[in-house]
Amino acid sequence: MNKNMVKHLFTLLLMTLLIPLNAANADTNKIIRLATTTSTDNSGLLKELLPEFQADTGYNVHVIAVGTGKALRMGRDGDVDVILVHARSAEDEFVTQGHGEKRYGVMYNDFVIVGPQSDPAGLSKAKDATTALQLIAEHQATFVSRGDDSGTHKKELGLWKKAAVDPHGRWYREAGQGMGKVLQIAAEMDAYTLTDRGTWLAYEKKSPLKIGFEGDPLLFNPYGIIAVNPQRYPDTNHFGAQALIQWLISPEGQERINNFRIGSNRLFTPSADAGEFAAAEH
Repeated sequence: MNKNMVKHLFTLLLMTLLIPLNAANADTNKIIRLATTTSTDNSGLLKELLPEFQADTGYNVHVIAVGTGKALRMGRDGDVDVILVHARSAEDEFVTQGHGEKRYGVMYNDFVIVGPQSDPAGLSKAKDATTALQLIAEHQATFVSRGDDSGTHKKELGLWKKAAVDPHGRWYREAGQGMGKVLQIAAEMDAYTLTDRGTWLAYEKKSPLKIGFEGDPLLFNPYGIIAVNPQRYPDTNHFGAQALIQWLISPEGQERINNFRIGSNRLFTPSADAGEFAAAEH
């Protein structure tokens, strides 16, 4: 037997020994790093779901609640294992550029514009979301923007663009904060702001604000979950990311999302595709 053949056989033997070892090591990593929006955290959804997931699977999820833009950047840098966000075009770009494997729809709700009880901009007269923003600008009624590149901020900027309004001046304030904090600031300033309905329902009872406008299809707000690409970032916990994805889009996970309510109000509507769930299992 020549040296090359011996070397080849040794390599095959080593690979045979390492495959189960690597699989075992992957399986023992029970920490999942999840970058997600402040809305899934502020609304209380994750506090409801994750203990059940952890009990079912043994995984421990470390939640990093930031704006969607920052969550996507953390995914692009390989600093997390999985992202749960709500900015569809940015999510699709994240996957197309090879940072993430596949986007799975998880749930949706909608955005609402909340503001002072007195409604100084007259949003009750608005026929659609763009008209509502035009009224705020015309009256120079104080508006607090997230200003943090979050999914909500991206949606807000898109709505101003559709309304043909360049928001600036003393009436337009950028907070650079998460949704819960922005709702508190808007309440203190007697101002308007755009918020996802889930976070609003979690804060509504302790806020002096009210919904000024809702119901426009433009305010639709879908959430997607994406595992960071292990081919690009081999140190990520891909097994854990897939376990979380499979659980959230499974019938059990979807039922728990559906049952998460404040009073009689459902905060999120499950939207996972049964075909995607079957594909995610394999």
